[in-house]
Amino acid sequence: MTYSNNNNKIMYSVTFALALATTNGFVAGFGPNGQQRVKPVNMDYLSALPKRSVSEYPRTMELEKTTETITSVPSPPEVDTSILVQGGSLRTWSYRSPLVEQVEVVLSTEGRPLDADLELWHGPDNTPCKLRAYVENGKERPFSAVIATPRGPNTIAIRNIGQIEFPLAAKVTAKDVITPSEDATKSATTIQGGALRTYPFDAIVKSVEVYIKTDGRPLNARIELLQGPNNNKQVVELYTEDGFTRPFFCVIETPGSGNVVRVVNTAPVEFPMTASVFPYAIDHELSSYEKLGGDVVMGGDLAW
Repeated sequence: MTYSNNNNKIMYSVTFALALATTNGFVAGFGPNGQQRVKPVNMDYLSALPKRSVSEYPRTMELEKTTETITSVPSPPEVDTSILVQGGSLRTWSYRSPLVEQVEVVLSTEGRPLDADLELWHGPDNTPCKLRAYVENGKERPFSAVIATPRGPNTIAIRNIGQIEFPLAAKVTAKDVITPSEDATKSATTIQGGALRTYPFDAIVKSVEVYIKTDGRPLNARIELLQGPNNNKQVVELYTEDGFTRPFFCVIETPGSGNVVRVVNTAPVEFPMTASVFPYAIDHELSSYEKLGGDVVMGGDLAW
């Protein structure tokens, strides 16, 4: 009997303990209704605390700053937009936008002679600018010129007047057009009608720029590249109805030594023009002695 009473007491004790645990009876601050008893906050204590800004509080966690290396995007390869013009054929490039005020024309071959006519068409039966270009070797000395095209629309017409065995590559672009340098525009001199002027250059000069204009009168000129006596490497015959609105600018390649540029005013004496020929590209690494073959070799009777 005593043993059963003890068991009943143990069972009652365990049941009572479990009941208190489920009702948070052992947790301080909890009442019989299960609500936590919180002590009211003293507002005077909070007002007495020193005021600090948010930036003064220490940061418990700092984000790691990732550094990214920005590499330059490789530029796309340049696409050759040249068009093959067979001997005796004609190709045209039309620009309807009046914002196109000048275009660059580049003519070249694979090493054969180049003979072409270039015309600027501005309206029906109106050719304000035309020229003829001859180059002995279109690969070594490609023809490059800038044609003024104000008051569009305008059309560039290129005709290969050579034989069928002499095709040429023509490229006409209105973007990144070359312009004469400030030295070329300032060094312009007057050439009277029927007169000529020559400009010799050293072997270190790889190319020269030619800039010709008038005061608004028609422009008739011939530009020649000579290398030796009466040896024309390149010839350009030019006509412009208004040398002020439509000046002529071109770049002539001058490889080798003994290059002379000759500018002739083929107009009458009433039509003067101003012209300048200035070095465009110079090879500073080569000296004139290296280009001519090295040191000077003395010859003759050295014993005398």
